[in-house]
Amino acid sequence: MLLLFWENCWDSINLYCYDLFLVPTVSSLRMKISFIIFFFFYVLFFNGASATPRLPDHFTKSRSQSTLQRPSGQEFFELRQPLPTDHLTPACKVPILDHYFANTIGSPPVSVPYKPPRHCHAPWSRVVLEVHADCKGEQYDRIAAVWLGGVEILRTSTAEPDEAGIFWNVQKDVTRYSSLLKLSNQDLTMMLENIVDDIFTGVYHVQVSLLYYKDKGVTAPADKNLGRELGFRFGSPWIAPTRVVGEAPLSLYEPPADLIVPISNNGDRGFWFRINGESDVRTKRVQIPRNTRRAVIELYVSFHGNDEFWYSNPPNSYIRNNNLTTDRGNGAFREVYVTVDGNFVGSEVPYPVIFTGGINPLFWEPVVAIGAFDIPSYDFELTPFLGLLLDGNTHNFGIGVSYSIPFWLVDANLHLWLDHQSEAVQAKLVSQKSPALTLTSSQKFKRLDGTFELEGRRKGRYVGWVKSSEGNLTTIVSRKLKFRNAIQFRRDGNHKTVEQKIKSKTQVKVLTETRILLSRPFIKWLYPLKIITSTRPGSGQGTNLITTNVTESLGKRFANGNSSIFVYNSQVCGGYMEVKDHSVVSGVSDTTQSSRVRDGSRCFSRVVASTNGKLLSDSSSTSCASSV
Repeated sequence: MLLLFWENCWDSINLYCYDLFLVPTVSSLRMKISFIIFFFFYVLFFNGASATPRLPDHFTKSRSQSTLQRPSGQEFFELRQPLPTDHLTPACKVPILDHYFANTIGSPPVSVPYKPPRHCHAPWSRVVLEVHADCKGEQYDRIAAVWLGGVEILRTSTAEPDEAGIFWNVQKDVTRYSSLLKLSNQDLTMMLENIVDDIFTGVYHVQVSLLYYKDKGVTAPADKNLGRELGFRFGSPWIAPTRVVGEAPLSLYEPPADLIVPISNNGDRGFWFRINGESDVRTKRVQIPRNTRRAVIELYVSFHGNDEFWYSNPPNSYIRNNNLTTDRGNGAFREVYVTVDGNFVGSEVPYPVIFTGGINPLFWEPVVAIGAFDIPSYDFELTPFLGLLLDGNTHNFGIGVSYSIPFWLVDANLHLWLDHQSEAVQAKLVSQKSPALTLTSSQKFKRLDGTFELEGRRKGRYVGWVKSSEGNLTTIVSRKLKFRNAIQFRRDGNHKTVEQKIKSKTQVKVLTETRILLSRPFIKWLYPLKIITSTRPGSGQGTNLITTNVTESLGKRFANGNSSIFVYNSQVCGGYMEVKDHSVVSGVSDTTQSSRVRDGSRCFSRVVASTNGKLLSDSSSTSCASSV
């Protein structure tokens, strides 16, 4: 019987069983023993199979049958890169919005007037957006966004609450929107569609504030433990350095743009566009000031409905040949792209953010998945294209998602830097090389078992010059993208493995008329993902036992001259849950996450571990040896 247990465990649990038997720890020993006893009787009495190729899926935590006993008012959080303001006192903190999002489905977003504070007026060294939220009851996670004057400044999602209640805070550096933050007579808007009824009782209470800073620079504490003694929780004891004069900027938005134009909807149902398929390209006409000397478009994107787990979607042939009823198909490749007057100017395969109800909601408490509270945005340098845009006419900016199915929420912000010494500049697009995406696929399946592989590449190069009061400068943008995805079904579709790896590199070179290099910033993204899911009938009528392992990482490096910053965030989760329909009735979970930052010669790392919703450990270091 022990051999039978081991074989079933290895077949079903895979890496999680490896952790149970080979990496025991005192802190989680009780959970592991309970799991072994449970699984022994489960295999003995409930060995069977039912095809579930829809997984991964979305779930809520049952309020009455949950096995997790957490303290009232538990704090949820996301590990993030430290902000330069983490240990500074703002010159002023201004509350902007305070609202209870109850039964808001189908309602317009909430808007409140905004004006810059009189008692700490611009210029500011930094501005930070702070969102505090709390909820109690049973509720799905919800997507949300914050806009200022129609310009999106945060895309976020909520945590899934319980009867005891939870809360969380999100802080984001929004200094790049300084030109907008200086303006009065505009609204700050938040969209959070929620449903409240007899079953879903959770009401999200959200408070939005802005923190304005006047500090010129900061230094790191001599004692690496000082930050923890100060009680710092959302970030690090390490203080992120502020750039000094003459040092190359480590952002495409330093200094911030003079003008920000929203590429967004009319705001009746939020300012985002809803994309329901690959032919659904959303556009907006914009007139660019003729004295624009530089342009960057910032893209916000999130995926929902049948495309929430797009990276795990099988091809339509698999669904059709097996007579499956799921609408989650069209393969596992998605690419969000931007066009100007119908011409391709940039694209990105987005980071696969897992919302707190996704895959196994027990994994994401109290440490949520990477990017769940601060969903990444993506930047495209458009300066080479100014030669097509500075004619005084309006131009059509479009956003689409290749191979998409319903539905995606997208919008963009057009950041423009102006030449204040002239009414118009000269510009020309010299060359544009945008080869079509190279996407190869292979598939081999028999009934519900099989393997599907996708591999994609894209390479582009754009060259253009702008003649302004700063001189005749040529901008060369080079971009490379590599994508690979493999999906495997075994055991009549009940065992599913998804492996994906995405790498991208963008380089922006700026040259003088005499070919002297002024700057050469580049950005590298790397995000691998692996999900193993195994499903069997559960112990109760109409229940399933789902065992899952998730390994996900997000790495980003930004370098410019001798300055560079490297951020790497990695998360490993394992456990099982018994579900009925879309409700989790019991389960066991382990989550470990590490975050590492290296900024020149300065480093920070933080590692947290949780089991069954309880934070077991939280350690940090400023040693570069542990932050590589």
